[in-house]
Amino acid sequence: MAFWTYILKCADGSYYTGHTDDLERRVAQHHQGTFQGYTHDRRPVELVWADEFHTREEALSNKLKIKPWSRAKKEALIQRDWARLSYYAIPPKEREKRTSASLGPIPRLRSGRTEVGVKRQGMGDKNPVIVLVRPQLGENIGKAARAILNFGLTELRLVAPRDGWPNPSAGPSAAGADEVLERAEVFETLADAVADCTYVYATTVRKRGVTKPVLTPEEAARAVHHDPGRSAFVFGPERSGLDTDDVALARAIITVPINPEFPSLNLAQAVMLCAYEWSRGLALTQPTIEEILPPAPQAELEGMITQFIDLLEPRDYFLPPARAGSTKRTLRTILTKPGWNHLEVRTLRGVLTAMARDPNFRPPRRPVKPAKPDKA
Repeated sequence: MAFWTYILKCADGSYYTGHTDDLERRVAQHHQGTFQGYTHDRRPVELVWADEFHTREEALSNKLKIKPWSRAKKEALIQRDWARLSYYAIPPKEREKRTSASLGPIPRLRSGRTEVGVKRQGMGDKNPVIVLVRPQLGENIGKAARAILNFGLTELRLVAPRDGWPNPSAGPSAAGADEVLERAEVFETLADAVADCTYVYATTVRKRGVTKPVLTPEEAARAVHHDPGRSAFVFGPERSGLDTDDVALARAIITVPINPEFPSLNLAQAVMLCAYEWSRGLALTQPTIEEILPPAPQAELEGMITQFIDLLEPRDYFLPPARAGSTKRTLRTILTKPGWNHLEVRTLRGVLTAMARDPNFRPPRRPVKPAKPDKA
């Protein structure tokens, strides 16, 4: 089932943004005036832009993103003028100072093996290339860029992105992975994108009529570290994945072991899995781990247990006397298991001390200082 975000141009020249699961029926409702709301008194209306999504949530999210856009920005989207759309994505005060830091200059389409690729291969660069074939959403490109930079990769190649490139939606989703987006290269075909790569791995389920080795991401990552030439991990469009012709270009297939009852990974998740497995062969920095204090000395722990027993005995907790020994051993076991450090033991003993105080005791009230008179 498909869901849509759409833009209508109204009779007064304004624009209406909506979402639906039946585009043809919804546009007819707007035309006929049976859809109550903004367009009812602004007919006739004209459908000027629409985009298809997998889920209602994606369509609604896209609608909410586009709805507050300026007229100029919406018209850039309608005309699919990506350069102008990128320009309007920059805050007005910054437009004259710089181009978009997250998108960089508009790249030209590359064809065949690039000089950069030749030089890198000669340098023995072992970092695999991440190739997204006909990606549909700018948000997913940004999320993929963020994922690969997390694990030490920076080279992203795009094959015929549906909405062109640069895409203003990629920058925010990249969450700071601007260098990956700035260096991203655009190609017309997958063959051009992997022309300088010796080993190409297609991430997909096994295709009928294509007989190739099938590897897990972990096995493919080990192979990349040992392969003498450049390698590429290739990912297909969000909706359909790689087609048979794309897979035919690969040396091997990567398939993620996954729950057969729900075999659904989004693009960024698939990219992250492969990037993570590759990164396990590197010495990446672990996040800072707070120092864990050692368990308190036995003497401190015994003092706390004794304090517990001394507090409970006057309250007849260890009755009947025949079971007192067993109950105390159980209490000791409970208090010994966590491995309290000395700060935790001190805190608990402070709690016990407070509980042991006379419940009728009330501390004296501090005298209230008289307020100073206001100066005239």
